[in-house]
Amino acid sequence: MVDASQIECVWRGRSMLGEGPLWCPGLGAAGWVVFVDILRARLHAYDLASGDTHGWALEEACCWLAPREDGDGFIAGLRSRLVHLRLSESGPNIVAEWATPGDEPAGNRFNDAKVDPQGRLWFGSMDDDAERPIGSLYRLDRHGPVRVDTGYRVANGPAISPDGATLYHSDTPLGVIYAFDLSPDGELSNKREHVRFNATQGFPDGMTCDVEGGLWVAHWDGGRVSRFRPDGGLDETLTLPASRVTSCTFAGPRLDQLFITSAAVERDEEGLAGGLFRVKPCVSGVMPAAYRRSTEYH
Repeated sequence: MVDASQIECVWRGRSMLGEGPLWCPGLGAAGWVVFVDILRARLHAYDLASGDTHGWALEEACCWLAPREDGDGFIAGLRSRLVHLRLSESGPNIVAEWATPGDEPAGNRFNDAKVDPQGRLWFGSMDDDAERPIGSLYRLDRHGPVRVDTGYRVANGPAISPDGATLYHSDTPLGVIYAFDLSPDGELSNKREHVRFNATQGFPDGMTCDVEGGLWVAHWDGGRVSRFRPDGGLDETLTLPASRVTSCTFAGPRLDQLFITSAAVERDEEGLAGGLFRVKPCVSGVMPAAYRRSTEYH
């Protein structure tokens, strides 16, 4: 078990909406944890070697980054489009447009993504006002984005089990995390309620899996990150000094550090709101999978 004294705030930059943390071992001397501030349209990178955090302005808000298998940067989900983005110490560079869903309702934006072990990219969309159930879950394959589920107010936190057989996805305002069976050819089936938050827990936001199949979930308005067992039972809770906890990822050479993003929006009274936190739990994570451009579906 980990107590609150072991949770360190490594960056106090007050992201308005910190999101999408991603471990990038190939950047910098010892790897970077890259994350975004959606509301301020900024991209940040925490350098594990120096402890410094770089920051860059973007022409359009970025919601997530996913590494490419060929090592040539990332697929980035901006508010309204997907792009090929490269990143170095001099900053981000958008190289090219990528295939983007063409029938998203007006007022929607993209939100959160994850790559599965087969190299498929899963990402969601949401009503920017978080009121209408008009968001969707997409799979990006070599032929372009495919809508695989819909009816979300805030599609959030895709996570894939270590064996690649289960995909987790949530609708944040409903307080529900769903589980899907994920077939080897990328088809989803058997959608079911995996975890339902109660009124004291806040709302499920970004999430990631560890090597044992545990699901780590950030609690928006809940001030914590919780680990749920593969059967959906609550296993462990980490309490943070910020109420709007948004996402988490494992990082470091041994993948034994959990980095946690948060949001300062409407939380002026919280001194560490919007900070980036780090803790060493008693389990390691899974190396982030990379998007494979040549992936085919049958």
